[in-house]
Amino acid sequence: MICYPNAKINLGLNVVSKRADGYHNLESIFLPIDFCDVLEVLPSMRNGIQLTVHGIEVKGDISDNLVVKAYHLVNDKFHIGGVEVHLIKNIPTGAGMGGGSSNGVFMLKALCELFALSVSNDVMFEWAASLGSDCPFFLFNRPSFVVGRGDVVEALSIDLSEYEVCVVHPGIHISTANAFASITPEASKFDLKKSLNLPLCEWKRVFTNDFQTHALESTPIIGEIIDELYDSGAMYASMTGSGSAVYGVYLKGEPKKIEFPYLTRVFRFLHHE
Repeated sequence: MICYPNAKINLGLNVVSKRADGYHNLESIFLPIDFCDVLEVLPSMRNGIQLTVHGIEVKGDISDNLVVKAYHLVNDKFHIGGVEVHLIKNIPTGAGMGGGSSNGVFMLKALCELFALSVSNDVMFEWAASLGSDCPFFLFNRPSFVVGRGDVVEALSIDLSEYEVCVVHPGIHISTANAFASITPEASKFDLKKSLNLPLCEWKRVFTNDFQTHALESTPIIGEIIDELYDSGAMYASMTGSGSAVYGVYLKGEPKKIEFPYLTRVFRFLHHE
């Protein structure tokens, strides 16, 4: 079985409070885009999971990979046996695009389909939430208002079919833990859901990313990319998540004079699974 875990970008990201469990309460709008990894899952006669990662290097212990953790969640309950998994990484890690979270959730879905498992929506949501804060969003994989630690997801009606998004990744990994350490939580200044009704040219006035201020100080290239995206005709530009990827939103078909020595690609917004 082959599937294509996609990335997301954040439209606005507010860190509103610190939680008793050590996490933070967030408010953000998640927009899925067609920037995808490739995940192949095959039954195996060998025990456990054999994961091979191709493309972008994924650092750290393989046991911490959310694909591996997703397998163990399913196997602990259903004893599905061994699987062989190939993951082609295209979505940069440490970029704020949710690539690892997407991989984990698509792995859950793939295993349930491959082995014809009957899993309720509640159990699937519980599994996704246990994998990571961004993971529940990828179960729905449509424009959503996301709050809490990322585990409260409300689908939104927004039509971005006339627009496309240019993603620029400067090849820098930003630690999520360090990013949160730079934040002083405070209540949101704007209602993100209501702000979606504004013309896109006004998004710059209301949608902010709380992580961006620190990132501009510690990693000036992020600010330079944002400025160049606006200079090239972007209607809105921002860092996504805790960084370091930056995106610009353009009307479809508009010429873009963008010349970065980094990964730079144009994608579509996704509206359903």
